[in-house]
Amino acid sequence: MDGPRHTTLRTRLGDLTVSADGEALTGLYFPGHWHPPSAERLGAAIEADAEPLLVRAREQLEEYLAGERQEFDLPLRTGGDEFSERVWALLREIPYGETTTYGALAAQLGSRGLAQRVGQCVGRNPLSIVVPCHRVVGADGSLTGYAGGLERKRALLELEEPDERSAERLF
Repeated sequence: MDGPRHTTLRTRLGDLTVSADGEALTGLYFPGHWHPPSAERLGAAIEADAEPLLVRAREQLEEYLAGERQEFDLPLRTGGDEFSERVWALLREIPYGETTTYGALAAQLGSRGLAQRVGQCVGRNPLSIVVPCHRVVGADGSLTGYAGGLERKRALLELEEPDERSAERLF
């Protein structure tokens, strides 16, 4: 199916809006998302079962949220500027169950001084969960802003947390 379109998927994290354009996913947004897509980027509303790409996205998201999938195998198109694309590419390299910091990502891009700019790009990631921006934490390990809310970020990190680390956690 061509052109922008979207559907809503019911999950334990709330109703997620998933958008696609052509043969690629272009967005995954939480209710109350900080930076929602424009109506033009969302396109027409369709049923999730209306096309194979959205069916695959739903299945992989369900598997991930059930702890049965660690990586997504979906065609993606984020549509950002060059710097944002570099940041989002680094997010895709963060292994399941691990975290990094804004400063560490900035250092990978050439300067720790880019940390604030990196944070802005992370916050505008259009493909939450699939491009794992939830794996980025503050320099002290604290949970910092998340476009889908800190409770969802905590839930995603706990989902990915190795059993041995979970057993050591006091909260």
